[in-house]
Amino acid sequence: MSKFKKKQAGTKQGVPTSAMPDVVFMLLIFFMVTTVLREVELQVQIEYAQAENIEKIEEKRLVSYIYIGPERLSGNRLGETRVQIDDGLIEDMGEIRNIMYDKLMEEPRMIVSLRVDQDSEFGIVTDVQQELRHANALRINYSTRRDI
Repeated sequence: MSKFKKKQAGTKQGVPTSAMPDVVFMLLIFFMVTTVLREVELQVQIEYAQAENIEKIEEKRLVSYIYIGPERLSGNRLGETRVQIDDGLIEDMGEIRNIMYDKLMEEPRMIVSLRVDQDSEFGIVTDVQQELRHANALRINYSTRRDI
């Protein structure tokens, strides 16, 4: 038996955590910068009409889109002309007034952009315009594609 005993250190070896808040903060910033906001899932088909004189809207965050076109059905079939706001189809035209009024109260400088299929019924577009007028959403834009 040996007369010498091995000394053991009184401190424990651990993972240093002093830099952990910095790492978490950098990861948070990274994901905030690289995250892409969710796009609207279209439930209607839109083929834009052509135009020669168009202007680009610079402040996209002020724009609220209304889609008007034939409803996409299963099996690549198309249904009747429907109106879509955000991710939902509108069942009653009166809903447009309430939805757009609420959006206008949140952002008074809001621009409503109508994205209308070129073969849509004009009567539905007129009904949407009337509901927007009742909601006092008077800044209206029509989305088109540039005629080349």
